[in-house]
Amino acid sequence: MTGDPLAALIEGRYPDPDGGPPLAVPTRTVAIEDTLAGREAELVAALDLGRRLALVVDANTDRVLGARLADALRPVAEIEILRLPGRPHADAKTAARVKAASAGCDALIAVGSGTINDLCKYVAAETARPYAVFATAPSMNGYTSVNAAITVDGHKKSLPAAAASGVFFDLEVLAAAPPRMIRSGLGDSLCRPTAQADWLLAHLLFDQPYRRAPFVLLADDEPALFARAEALMAGDLTAMRRLARTLVLSGFGMTLCGSSHPASEGEHLISHYVEMMAPGDWPGSFHGEQIAVTTLTMARIQERLLANDGPPVLRASRIDESALKAHFGAVLGAACWREFAAKRLDAAAVEALNARLSERWDAIRGEIARTTIPAVRLASVLEASGAPTTPEALGWPRDFYLDAVVHARELRNRYTFLDLAADCGMLDTSLSG
Repeated sequence: MTGDPLAALIEGRYPDPDGGPPLAVPTRTVAIEDTLAGREAELVAALDLGRRLALVVDANTDRVLGARLADALRPVAEIEILRLPGRPHADAKTAARVKAASAGCDALIAVGSGTINDLCKYVAAETARPYAVFATAPSMNGYTSVNAAITVDGHKKSLPAAAASGVFFDLEVLAAAPPRMIRSGLGDSLCRPTAQADWLLAHLLFDQPYRRAPFVLLADDEPALFARAEALMAGDLTAMRRLARTLVLSGFGMTLCGSSHPASEGEHLISHYVEMMAPGDWPGSFHGEQIAVTTLTMARIQERLLANDGPPVLRASRIDESALKAHFGAVLGAACWREFAAKRLDAAAVEALNARLSERWDAIRGEIARTTIPAVRLASVLEASGAPTTPEALGWPRDFYLDAVVHARELRNRYTFLDLAADCGMLDTSLSG
């Protein structure tokens, strides 16, 4: 249709499949090359970020790429290196530290993946400064999105963030990343079908806004990536390029929509619940590893509901604020109630929804089913890469995980198949067998 969709987006000429004007993104440059060695200064100078740049690293990313990047940039800029200690967290406290330490700089350059990128783009938005990112691992799809996952008072939130002026992928660096981080990126890419099905469900049931563009963008790269999962883990740069492109295009899909809807629905809610409620001494896991497991759960829930010839019959919700406070605690429970109350179904809403489902169920389930990928196929992609496929593989006890599946929907005001299953009394048993 337009050749390379990534190039067309950057140039502002990608045809909108939803019928609007040509699509464009605020990011000025995306470089995905076998190696960027020797080109770092050229790439950054072209962005005109200012003279004094804050290079944000941790111990690992400094070793992998930060030191090389600092040396390359010193001839063209004043470099202030901000090294975050230990294993930093994307939380309000760490963001405040980055904000204070970089106050005298014209722009930030993130050298890392999920946490460092989220911190930098969030601080960039808070301080109205530009930022760029050099990826050190293909572990998540947030490089090109304009939201950041920041934990505030124990509640993981998706907050507004700045668009990266430049996003740079050295495929040789990515291929040398720890295997778990590569699998994490694959896992984060896996949720496109479950997220799309959830978002489309909310559109068809509640007439909420929905766009096809984020998913059309992935039509070529996603299947090619899934077909090469084993090669990806063998260091194949062609497969790594597919992963990098999938992550970039997924992030741009969120940017085009102004929200995380295209890539973060029920599967992410389950993951967020685990991160918020699990004991601190459990084994650590990467975000994408978690999404790999929770995506399989969502795919199975969606399949079982869509397999029903007859429409689901919804019931009014019996969850109230006191129940959420009893489960989550007073402070977090109150925050969850503010989110959940907005989608809680009363008797009038149930009557209207059941009428719609009765009249349109065949059309609704047919349209959603066309966006999905069978859970068994998704599992095979993960298995080919050696990625985790069960909660136990991540150190999550089965009982705790089932609790997460039941209560995850209470975290945010997004109606997903978790809500549909719960509202028709199927959520408790949807993982049995």
